[in-house]
Amino acid sequence: MTTAFDPVTIGRYTARNRIVMSPMTRNRAYGGGGAPTALMATYYAQRAGAGLIITEGTQPNAEGQGYMNTPGLHTPAQIAGWRQVTDAVHERGGLIFAQLMHTGRIGHPAQYYDQEAGHHPRGVSAVRAEGQVHTPEGPRDLAEPRELSDAELWRTVADFADAARNAIEAGFDGVELHGANGYLIHQSLASGVNTRTDGWGGDVAGRIRFAVEVVRAVADAIGADRVGLRISPSNPYNDIREDDHREVYSALVEAIDPLGLAYLHIGEGPDTDFTPVLRKLWSGTFILNPFTPGAYTGPEALKLVETGAADLVSYAALYLANPDLPERLRAGGPFNQPDYSKAYGGDETGYTDYPTLA
Repeated sequence: MTTAFDPVTIGRYTARNRIVMSPMTRNRAYGGGGAPTALMATYYAQRAGAGLIITEGTQPNAEGQGYMNTPGLHTPAQIAGWRQVTDAVHERGGLIFAQLMHTGRIGHPAQYYDQEAGHHPRGVSAVRAEGQVHTPEGPRDLAEPRELSDAELWRTVADFADAARNAIEAGFDGVELHGANGYLIHQSLASGVNTRTDGWGGDVAGRIRFAVEVVRAVADAIGADRVGLRISPSNPYNDIREDDHREVYSALVEAIDPLGLAYLHIGEGPDTDFTPVLRKLWSGTFILNPFTPGAYTGPEALKLVETGAADLVSYAALYLANPDLPERLRAGGPFNQPDYSKAYGGDETGYTDYPTLA
């Protein structure tokens, strides 16, 4: 029987186990202009025992920044900052992918690093999301986005590809494209957000187009076997509304499956019966972050590997609080409990000071 502690192929790599550190925004890129710091290198190196680390969401261009103190991969300083992270992880034998996240309509003009540039949240459509975001001026309502033109959408596709090249220059083993949780790629897929009537919207083929073009461009840039995609069908986070998610995601998976990506990562939504459908449609490595409303993914999720429901399982909250999570899962615990009051921003407290079993 295959267990979560057995090796597994992820693209061109062999991961030491099937336990994934899920991407988690931590808002500690204090290196100036979204550059990672030595403290971030310590944080990720502590968790290098994962089969795969997927970093926090990292913007592929300046306008893709939706939150304060999140890192980027579009400037030399950011590349240099990430290099200290990847070096630290590799010194401990780890495998690490950068998650490329353009937040699209989620954001506010006050939170961008370069206030002189006049950046404004951009979306596939000028449809504002309900909610607020933290800015230097305090909580502010999410801004109404400016609709990306055809040329700007193509430029954004190219920016994803450039950021992927930058990730390889920074020492990453690959990248994950964030097509989930209500950010730009997810917005383009969602019927309640994408109201375009040109070739980037309308029917299912139009709404999957941006995601497919980004995947293809990034695969061409760095090799498909160094690229993963995360999706979250039926997830309403960030005011997402999807009326036909089964048709959309089936079509998306069928369109990109022949490319030979490193993996497909499912952030499971309420429609849990749809996950096995995607599992059958996808011929490659399948990572699952199971739907656990009101709780977080626990040790019982390891059975998903044993039953064949997934090839790997990703953990977020438990990995935040347990840098040696694979060892704790193998031992059956005990588990540190995450301190969510220290999850976003701050110093090493609630970041790199969680104890290990040793």
